[in-house]
Amino acid sequence: MDLPREDHEEAIYIQNITIPSALIDKKFGQELKEAVSRGEMVNVNLDWREAVPHPDDRVEYELWTNSNDECGPKCDALMDFIKDFKGAAQLLEQGGYSQFTPHYITWYCPRAFILSKQCKSQCINNGRYCAPDPEQDFSTGYEGKDVVIENLRQLCVYKIANESKRPWVWWDYVTDFHIRCPMKEKKYNRDCALNVATSLGIDSRKIEECMGDPTADSENPVLKKEQDAQVGKDSRGDVTILPTLIVNNRQYRGKLEKKAVLKAICSGFEETTEPAVCLSDDIQTNECLNDNGGCWHDKGSNITACKDTFRGRVCECPVFQGVQFKGDGYSKCEAIGPGKCRIKNGGCWQDTKNGITFSACQETGDNNCQCPPGFQGDGIKTCEDIDECKEKKACQCPECTCKNTWGSYDCSCAGDLLYIKEHDTCISKAASEAKTTWAAAWVILIILAVASVGAYIVYKYRLRSYMDAEIRAIMAQYMPLDSQGEVPNHTHEEQENA
Repeated sequence: MDLPREDHEEAIYIQNITIPSALIDKKFGQELKEAVSRGEMVNVNLDWREAVPHPDDRVEYELWTNSNDECGPKCDALMDFIKDFKGAAQLLEQGGYSQFTPHYITWYCPRAFILSKQCKSQCINNGRYCAPDPEQDFSTGYEGKDVVIENLRQLCVYKIANESKRPWVWWDYVTDFHIRCPMKEKKYNRDCALNVATSLGIDSRKIEECMGDPTADSENPVLKKEQDAQVGKDSRGDVTILPTLIVNNRQYRGKLEKKAVLKAICSGFEETTEPAVCLSDDIQTNECLNDNGGCWHDKGSNITACKDTFRGRVCECPVFQGVQFKGDGYSKCEAIGPGKCRIKNGGCWQDTKNGITFSACQETGDNNCQCPPGFQGDGIKTCEDIDECKEKKACQCPECTCKNTWGSYDCSCAGDLLYIKEHDTCISKAASEAKTTWAAAWVILIILAVASVGAYIVYKYRLRSYMDAEIRAIMAQYMPLDSQGEVPNHTHEEQENA
């Protein structure tokens, strides 16, 4: 249904053909025929979502396009798609979800025709890279080599933008160039193109350096790479028509329209790694909205194991508020590890009275639910207060009076006695105060003793140092020490002077 050249009437005719088509292997086709011949009901759903490889959380896709805007309805449809798809493409690229690469088809002129008028007007670099004449008229308008040069410029725009970590700028340049530099207005030229590049922050000098000399009789490394890429590798096949979209090294055979192409790209993501743009309502149906997709969910909260993906729902125990759930995802999911008590108290007993809260949830250990001290029960549904006073677990001294409280107890002593919980006994407050006074006195005495000893040591040290210095001074007059020079003999010097 795709012709190399289309006039307006053919384009309308092709658009009216709505019969879907698909290629299947012979064995499967034979099974369908046999089923029909037996009178069985045969229902075939055409779904290419599993046909697109989806190995990881990033999709690599490429679009083989053209800068020519005078090739009829096909070129118009291509540019309409680029303008419409630009937003989604840039979101995917900026989020690191995809790696997009633009490509441009060229062919070479046979050596026997290099000097012909046709090759000279359609080719650059001495017939190595050619494109068809936009108007199919070699005598007027733009020539094929003008298209090749602009294709090369757009490749260099992508190369420079990609090197600066902004590959999505290519979409801005192509759409802006199409609007500002159309062939119909005779603006399809170098000056207009560089103005567009400059307005997008792309260095025009780098573009010129990347493009090289189109009149040189030598290979252009950028276009040579494009010609090599046209040859099919693995299961991709050769690129022979424009436009061609390739997703994860598989050629896309469908309508060049935003929704359809986005579905094909979203099929290339590993399950559960699709970006939000792939999960919008106009792209796919959220199966989790219907009874949580049949997955586990916690009644009374929004915790569910259902996870919506482009290919359908999956049941995986979630991570909620930083807490990991573990289970089969269908009938059971339980919070595990640190933080589990934050989620509905880990499924354990919890109660609050008089502003005091007790919980049976244990963050660590094998027993997840265990009644706290002062309570007894299964820890899941019930934890009842223990009456420590009744069970004689506290306040056993003769003078003690026990009063049970929720989760604990209070002990008091008769008269002026003071209860000491550590020893479960009562002592006199006066004795306690006397002990406190004597203890303070002993502390003061110890501090004074330490200070006195320290002062005595300092005094002895300074006295000894002073005496050592005096003795050394006296001895130095009679016998020079090793640490000083010879002391002058004043008596001898006085006799000589006399």
